[in-house]
Amino acid sequence: MLVLSDVKKTYRQGTQALAGVSLSLGPGEIVGLFGENGAGKTTLMKCILGLLRYEGEITLDGQPITPKNIARLSFATCEHSYFPALTAAGHRDFFREHFPTFRDKRFTALMDFFQLPLNKTIRSFSTGQKNQFEVILALSQGADYILMDEPFAGNDIFNREDFYKVLLGILEPNETILLSTHLLEEVQHFIGRAVLLHQGTVAGDMTTSQLEDEGRSLIDYVKETYHYQSDRVSRTLDQLTDQKE
Repeated sequence: MLVLSDVKKTYRQGTQALAGVSLSLGPGEIVGLFGENGAGKTTLMKCILGLLRYEGEITLDGQPITPKNIARLSFATCEHSYFPALTAAGHRDFFREHFPTFRDKRFTALMDFFQLPLNKTIRSFSTGQKNQFEVILALSQGADYILMDEPFAGNDIFNREDFYKVLLGILEPNETILLSTHLLEEVQHFIGRAVLLHQGTVAGDMTTSQLEDEGRSLIDYVKETYHYQSDRVSRTLDQLTDQKE
């Protein structure tokens, strides 16, 4: 169990990115992390990974996250964390050496799925290919908790839709996914739980089963939680029309 208790993060310039987030992620969950730009999604993931200092507590099965258990977490980030001058094969060898639980068959299968070359340096990949490779490494590391921050940027819709299906087919029962994305409509049938952040706090946390029982879609839930104003477009256009007159 990955447990966050009253996690807060304020940057040096005084911006409070997280204002007390408490959250638990259990084995085998696929959780969508949603929110506006600046809601704190990326900051939250970086705090979990120990990449940022924070207030509060984050534990993994009751223990603080340290170099002893950090390998149980992996991260696919659109900011990229690979070695640009190394080939895909070189990354595979590096991960094999440093992660005893590295999933060789999964790495090979996903490389074939995305049709990525083994012997080209990652810097020669397109933006979409770089993001695909980032996801492959995160899924192949052998981690129990896989964090993904906008991993599908630069990928076409067919690649994304097929990948969700592949991912559901390859995940082991103990593997947990925390996925941050703005692609709500695409992932609503992939995730099992939706966590909504707003101004650094948890504004909503529901399973998709609960939403189905209530007859609500993920989009409806998000709009209701954030008090979406359906007339904002017409109001803006009316203002522009009035100015022209």
